[in-house]
Amino acid sequence: MMRFTPALFNHTEALLAELLRSPFPADAVVSRYFRQHRELGHADRGFAAETVYAALRRKRSLSARCGDDVTSRRLLLATLACVNGMNRRELDSVLREVDGKWLAQAKAVKLEDLPPAVRLDLPDWLYETLCARFDADEVEKLATGLNQSAPLDLRVNLLKAERDAVLARLQADGIAAEACRYSPHGIRLNGKPSLARHPLFLDGSIEVQDEGSQLLGFLVQPKRGEMVADFCAGAGGKTLLLGAMMRSQGRLYAFDVSEKRLAKLKPRLARSGLSNVHPVRIESEHDIKIKRLAGKLDRVLVDAPCSGLGTLRRNPDLKWRQTPESVAELNAKQASILAAAAGPVKQGGRLVYATCSLLEAENEAIVAAFLAAHPDFVLLSAADILRKQGVEIDALEAGDDRLRLLPHRHGTDGFFAAVLQRT
Repeated sequence: MMRFTPALFNHTEALLAELLRSPFPADAVVSRYFRQHRELGHADRGFAAETVYAALRRKRSLSARCGDDVTSRRLLLATLACVNGMNRRELDSVLREVDGKWLAQAKAVKLEDLPPAVRLDLPDWLYETLCARFDADEVEKLATGLNQSAPLDLRVNLLKAERDAVLARLQADGIAAEACRYSPHGIRLNGKPSLARHPLFLDGSIEVQDEGSQLLGFLVQPKRGEMVADFCAGAGGKTLLLGAMMRSQGRLYAFDVSEKRLAKLKPRLARSGLSNVHPVRIESEHDIKIKRLAGKLDRVLVDAPCSGLGTLRRNPDLKWRQTPESVAELNAKQASILAAAAGPVKQGGRLVYATCSLLEAENEAIVAAFLAAHPDFVLLSAADILRKQGVEIDALEAGDDRLRLLPHRHGTDGFFAAVLQRT
C-alpha cells in the first residue's frame, strides 16, 4: 500500500526534474531512476511514474497555472492538486509556508480562459496541424484522449493458450481483466499490475501489446508456410504476433538496424515457443540481405519509424520533443523504407505500411507518393480484410480503405495502416 510521504514527494520531484532536463526518452529516464533507487516499492514507483507522466501530459496548462516561476517543485504541486485532485490537508506534509497562497492561485486559474493549444496541452504546431484535419470538437476530444493514461493490454499467444482460459486464470488471481473490444487475441486489464513474474508471462502465454498494434497482424494476415518479413521489427512485439498467426510454420524474418533492439527480442522469442523466426540485423533498408529476397516474400509489414504522436498516452514527452523539422526528416526515411520493403514482395503479395502517428505527412502522403511511383501496387480495403476475420472496427471513416485508430474513438493508441498488394 502506497502512503504519501515527504520522502515520496522528494523522489517524485527529483524524477520530474531529471525528466525536464534530460534529452533521453521519458521511459528510459524513469527506468534508470528506479534502478538507482531500489528502496522504492512497487506502489511508490507506480505513484511516482504516474505522477510525473501526468505532469508531462499537462505540462503546458500546468505551466500556465504556475505563472512566471515554473520549477519542478511547482509543477509537481500543481499536478498533485489540479490533476490528481489532492487537497490541502493531503499535501500539508510537503507544503512550505510560501506555497499556500501560490497554490490557491494556481487552482483558481480557469482552463477555459487559456488559449486552446495551452488548454489542450499541445504545442502550437501540432494543434494547428490537427485543426487542419479535424473540426474543433474532434480536436478537443482527441487531445483529451491523448492526455489520458493508456490501459494495459495483453496479447494471448495462441500457440500456448486460449483467451478464455487466460481470462479465467487472471480473474482467479485477482487481476481484473476483460476481452479487448476488437482484437480476438487481446485482453485489457483494469489497472496496471506487475506481470513480470506471473506464470502466464514467464511461460510465454501472454505478451504486453496495445490492442491497436495487435490489429496490424490481422492486416498482414500471414498464413502457415509463407515467407513473411517484419521490416522494422524493433523488440519484436509484432514479429511474435505474426509468428503465432503462422502457427510457427514457414519463415519469418525480423529485420532491424539495431542489434540492441533485436537482442530484446531473444528472451521473448524463447518464451513464445516459436521456431520460425529469423532475427536479422541490417545496415539500412538498402542492405544486400534485403535485395537478395527480391520478389520472394508473401507478406511484408513495415511499422515505420515515426513521430510516435499516436502514443502520447504512454509517451507524453514526445509532443514536446517532436517538431515540424523532425517530422520532415522522418518523412524522407519513411518513403525510403517503404520503397525498399516493396522489393521483396512477390506478385500477388501483400505490403502493409503502418505508423503510430496522427499526421497526414507520415501516413496518407507517404502512401500516396508510393502508389504514384509504384503502379504495380494497389490499395486494398483494410476494413474488408479485418471484417473477413471477424474484426469489426466502428467509427472508421466511410469509404476510406485505410485503417485509422484514435484513442478517443477506439480506446487504442493512434495508429494508421494501409494495405498494398502487388498486382
